[in-house]
Amino acid sequence: VQLQASGGGLVQAGGSLRLSCAASGTFFKVNIMAWYRQAPGKQRELVASDTTGGTIKYADSVMGRFTISRDNTKNTGYLQMNNLKPEDTAVYTCFTNVWTPQRGSYDNWGQGTQVTVSQ
Repeated sequence: VQLQASGGGLVQAGGSLRLSCAASGTFFKVNIMAWYRQAPGKQRELVASDTTGGTIKYADSVMGRFTISRDNTKNTGYLQMNNLKPEDTAVYTCFTNVWTPQRGSYDNWGQGTQVTVSQ
């Protein structure tokens, strides 16, 4: 499965961006769809996750500002980011865990997309 992330960019504090993560390839089920971010000099952190069972989790720092969602008909996941803050500046990467009959469950990582929030 290949993941193509897009939607990053430069935005002023208080602004919004929507990241997209398009999945291509053959898979039968998406177990988990998630977004991670890594700021310079910091460890990668989980921003938001969405499991097929319906469990959605957010990092405390983005709760109430970010929304994770997915359109299964388009095999695309989204991260809507509102009221962005300079501390949200990071490279954002999408992640999925999918299931196929041939391989069972396995992880996939997309390339990162840069989000920069200015004062």
